Amino acid sequence: QIQLMESGGGSVQAGGSLRVSCKASGFTRSRNCLAWFRQAPGKRREGVASIYTGGGGSTYYSNSVKGRFTVSEDNAENTVYLQMNSLKPEDTAMYYCAADSVRIDCYSGSWPVEDYYDHWGQGTQVTVSS
Repeated sequence: QIQLMESGGGSVQAGGSLRVSCKASGFTRSRNCLAWFRQAPGKRREGVASIYTGGGGSTYYSNSVKGRFTVSEDNAENTVYLQMNSLKPEDTAMYYCAADSVRIDCYSGSWPVEDYYDHWGQGTQVTVSS
């Protein structure tokens, strides 16, 4: 059974940095598409970044975080990270890790579509104050 567990959220001032982690377990394939989504109060959940794990895989970012956030993995630890720099108050949200256990890659056109992800973590809160 696939399980995803996020950690590393917290509070930071605008301009600061945070790194959130997603520890994954239970995959039957060595390569999978994992993504970070976020949801702010009163807003719909949005895709932030994705990575095709297993080394050298594709990464994608939303326009709102491109150049500030970096998604990466530690394959040996089965962990995906989201390094968030130059944080803004509008980055405040619950951040979720999600896994697509069906398709064989993350795709540029569809990675932010949450319907493709069949496993989700419980989320970790990120709060950025001005």
